[in-house]
Amino acid sequence: MAFFWRRNKEDKFSTSVLGLDKSIEELKAQEAAIEREIGVRFTKAIAKTRDSINNKLDTIFEGRKQIDEQLIDELEEMLISTDIGVQTTMQVLEAIRKGVSRQEINDLDALKSVMKNELLGILHHSTESGIASETEVPDTIKPYVLMVVGVNGVGKTTTIGKLAQRIKNEGNDVLICAADTFRAAASEQLEIWSERAGVPLIQQKHGTDPAAVLFDALQAAKARNSDVLIVDTAGRLHNKSNLMAELEKMKRIAAREVSQAPHETLLVIDAVTGQNGLEQARQFMKVADVTGIVLTKLDGTAKGGIAVAISKELKLPIRYVGIGEQVDDLMVFDAENYVNGLFN
Repeated sequence: MAFFWRRNKEDKFSTSVLGLDKSIEELKAQEAAIEREIGVRFTKAIAKTRDSINNKLDTIFEGRKQIDEQLIDELEEMLISTDIGVQTTMQVLEAIRKGVSRQEINDLDALKSVMKNELLGILHHSTESGIASETEVPDTIKPYVLMVVGVNGVGKTTTIGKLAQRIKNEGNDVLICAADTFRAAASEQLEIWSERAGVPLIQQKHGTDPAAVLFDALQAAKARNSDVLIVDTAGRLHNKSNLMAELEKMKRIAAREVSQAPHETLLVIDAVTGQNGLEQARQFMKVADVTGIVLTKLDGTAKGGIAVAISKELKLPIRYVGIGEQVDDLMVFDAENYVNGLFN
């Protein structure tokens, strides 16, 4: 789980905001301690899903001496109940059937091992498309333009505020662009978050052309030599043609002003909405060139398997997850921590 945003070289330890006067060894030790703390918090955040999966597995195995089709049918029901998705469920069950036929699976631990391997494989495979890390873009390109899309109500504004705080805390100069001029409350909410994070906000009056706001923000970012520009966008889906035209115009403006921009387009999905959120994501991907996913409110659901369903069906990496209400509760998604946390 990466801690420093956009770090891609060992010598970047020396410029860490964690302490300019510390040696590389001290910084590595401090980062390792932070990583452990993050892992513990993440494991607690998915406790509802873990308890649901393990309790159901224990119930299914209770009194059973062998793995038969009836047990596999019950496993199917259990997996689907966690919102892991039909495609993922079928893939996991096929792997289990093969393991049983080869006499490789004969107890609960072996079964969990096969399930974990399949889920990890899906999550790792999703990183082969989209943008799996900000380090894929050369750090000589500034500002790094990060567009955020998603339907209203999924936590998009909150995610932008937390992301700005996180990236700023790691030693970067950050700017926020309030380009959702369709909804007046969006700018007001962003203003609160920008003040809380101590990050400047570029905004204009309600109804202004979003591309014009983005142009001003890009000029400001270049003038200030900002490292990162985070761009809020409209969250309406009821008029797809207007939204598509708006996003296309914004992308043209960004690419004209900064090489390869936008460098990422993150789609925010509410984990609590489960399969409904996945359907919203499918619709949004028709109007935006999404490169990665932010999954919010993962701590608020016992159906946290939606993370795997998203990776499987959208074929995009999950970049960040929201696991609480605090400003530091947005974390880089780590597939190993997630899968281990579901079963351990």
